[in-house]
Amino acid sequence: MGRAGARVSRIALGTMNMGPITSEEDSFAMMDVAHEHGVNFFDTADVYGGRPWGDRIGQTEEIVGRWLADRSARDNVILATKVHGATGGGINDSGLSALHIRRAVEASLSRLQTEHIDLYQMHHIDREVPVDEILNALTRLRQDGKIIYVGSSNFAGWNIAQYQEIARALGQAPLVTEQSVYSLAKRTVELEVVPAIREYGMGLLPWSPLAGGELAGVLAKSETARSDPAQLGNRRRQIELYEAFARRRDMDPAEMGIAWLLHQPAVIAPVVGPRRLEHLVSAISAVDVELTVEDLQELDEIWPGPGGAAPEAYAW
Repeated sequence: MGRAGARVSRIALGTMNMGPITSEEDSFAMMDVAHEHGVNFFDTADVYGGRPWGDRIGQTEEIVGRWLADRSARDNVILATKVHGATGGGINDSGLSALHIRRAVEASLSRLQTEHIDLYQMHHIDREVPVDEILNALTRLRQDGKIIYVGSSNFAGWNIAQYQEIARALGQAPLVTEQSVYSLAKRTVELEVVPAIREYGMGLLPWSPLAGGELAGVLAKSETARSDPAQLGNRRRQIELYEAFARRRDMDPAEMGIAWLLHQPAVIAPVVGPRRLEHLVSAISAVDVELTVEDLQELDEIWPGPGGAAPEAYAW
C-alpha cells in the first residue's frame, strides 16, 4: 500500500453503491465474493449513502460494519474510509478541522463496528484549515490507535508535496496513498499527481476507473447509445475504436480498462464500485490480464494522455 508495509489486493472494493443502489443482501453477497477471491481492500466513506441518490448519510458504512461483524472478517480486511463531506447541518459538521475529524472518526468507528480504521483518507482538500492542524489531528488519532495510515483523495500534486513536507518537518503522519480520478479516458493526473506520488513513494488508488461507464462497453450494451450518435458526444469515435480493440483481444471492455490501470506506474489498486456482482467478477479477472507493449501503445493512440509529466508535456 504505497510506502506503507501493509499489503493489499490489486483490486479495491468500492462501496459507494451499497445502500442507495445495491441492497444490503446483494451488498453482502458482493463482499462475500470479493473476500473469496482474495480482495482484502474495502473502501468506503462516511458520507456514502446520502446525496445525490441516497437517503441517509452513513448507511454504507453501517452495511460494511454489519458484514464485517457477521462474517467475523475484520482481521482479514484492510478497511479504508474518508472524512471531509458534510455529515450534518451544523457549522462544524464538514471539512477537516481537528474538531470535525475527531467527531467523524468516532462516528465511522461506531458504524463500521471496529476499533480502528486501517486507512483514513481526507476526501478532499480543505483550503480553510491550516495543514499543521489537520496533520496534528490525524497524527493524534494514529497515536490513539484509532487509525493506522493516512491517505489523501482528490489532492493536486502540489497539495501532496505540501502535506508531505510539512509532515516531515513536524514529525507528523505522512500520506501513504492518494485516491484520485484516473482512467484511460481521464488522464490529467499524469501531469502532476502521478509524479508527486512516485516521488514520495505513495500508492495511487484510481476511482471511477471506467470513466463513469464509458469504458465498460457502453455501445455494445446500450441500444440507446448505439442508436443516438449524439449521446456520447465527441468521445463516440474513441469508444468505438476502444470496443473494437477489446473485441479483437476477446476481452470485455471493462476488464480491459481495469487491466490498463494495473499496468500504470504508482497504481496499487483501482477502486471499483460495482452495482452488480458480475461487475465485480469482471474487475477481479482483470488482475490476470497481461497487456503487451503493442497493446499499451494502441490504447494510448485511442485515448491519448496529456503527453507525460509536467512540464515536458507542454513545454520542454
